[in-house]
Amino acid sequence: MFKHILVPVDGSELSDDMLLQACSFARETNARITFYHAKPAYFPATIAGEVMFDDVAAYDTFRAAVDKQAESILKQAAGAASNAGVECETLSSECESTHQGIIAAAESGGCDLIYMASHGRRGASALLLGSETHKVLTHCKTPVLVHR
Repeated sequence: MFKHILVPVDGSELSDDMLLQACSFARETNARITFYHAKPAYFPATIAGEVMFDDVAAYDTFRAAVDKQAESILKQAAGAASNAGVECETLSSECESTHQGIIAAAESGGCDLIYMASHGRRGASALLLGSETHKVLTHCKTPVLVHR
């Protein structure tokens, strides 16, 4: 049924728990996985009047740290897939909003399913913080399987 699954990962405990389930699901359906990590965009510029100040060294330091973190998260995910005997690839990109990055990765990769975790926020925290999973569900044409 599903042949190519996008699995967004962020390094959280919930994401790590979901990895094993996603790999098991992919193995059972004989699908391959693309693990995706959305890297945050860099917005440190201070605006004073009409003049913008920015520190290039701070940008380079931030970018190196974010790239290192993404590499570590994706390496762990690829290891889980390897242990489960599932074919996988990894992908990361810088994006202003995580849900847009996930949707773009699924569309550009030709994925036929997005398998992602939900933090299960309810009430005021859901209202204030929002949910990347909910945003993907709302804006994406690709089917989404939510792991809780």
